[in-house]
Amino acid sequence: MSTPVEPEKMKRRQQVVATYRMAKKDDRFLGLWLLGAFLVGAALGYGLFWVLPGSGAIGLAMSIVGALMFGIMAATIIFGRRAQASAYRQMDGRPGSAASALGMLRRGWKLDSAVGFTKQQDVVHRVVGPPGIVLVGEGTSSSRVRQLLTTERRKHERVASEVPIHEVVCGHGDGEVPLPRLVKHVTKLGKNIKGAEMTDLLYRIKALDAQRGSMPIPKGPVPTSMKGQRGNMRGR
Repeated sequence: MSTPVEPEKMKRRQQVVATYRMAKKDDRFLGLWLLGAFLVGAALGYGLFWVLPGSGAIGLAMSIVGALMFGIMAATIIFGRRAQASAYRQMDGRPGSAASALGMLRRGWKLDSAVGFTKQQDVVHRVVGPPGIVLVGEGTSSSRVRQLLTTERRKHERVASEVPIHEVVCGHGDGEVPLPRLVKHVTKLGKNIKGAEMTDLLYRIKALDAQRGSMPIPKGPVPTSMKGQRGNMRGR
C-alpha cells in the first residue's frame, strides 16, 4: 500500500511544475539548460569528492553523492535565474507588472498597490520601507505617470513631510527603471527610517488612505504576486 503524499509537499511540487511550465513558454531551451547545468555540476561534484580520502565502495558512494548534490544545486540555480528572467519578460508592459515585481520584496517592506491611478490605467504603487516612502509609477504615458506621482507625493508630504519620498517610474524610457531592475533599484535607495519610525509612519499613512474614501478599481488584469515563484527560484 503506497504512502499518501503530504499536501504541503504536493503543493510545493505543483508550484515547481507550474513555474517550469510558465518559464518553458518563453524559454524553449530551458530543459537543455537545466540538463547541462546538472551534468556540469555533477561532474564537478564527482571530481571533488573523488579526491577526498576514501577507497573502494565508500569512495565511489561519496563521489556519487557529491555528483548528485552539486548537479541538483547547479540546476536549481540556473532554473531560478532563467525562470525569473522569463517571468519578467512575460509581465513587462502589462498593467500591474510593477506591483507584481514589488511583491517580491522581503520582510520589512509594506506594499500598497494602486494607491493612485487614472482612467488610462496609469498607476502609482506605494512601498514603505527602510528608504522611507517609495512611489512607483507605471503606465502608457510617461508624462501622465510623472504628473500622478507628483500628485501622490504632495498628498504624502501632508502626513510625512520629514520622511524621504522617492519617485520611481517603471519603464524603458529616459530616467525610468526597467521592470527586471525595479526591486534592486528600490532596495538600494538607502536606509533612512528604522523600525519604530516605520510603525509611526504606517499609522499616518493609514489615516491618509482613510481620507481617500472608496475608490473604484481600475480596469485591467489584477496583478499576480510573484512570491510563490520567488520561493521556487530560491529552490526552497
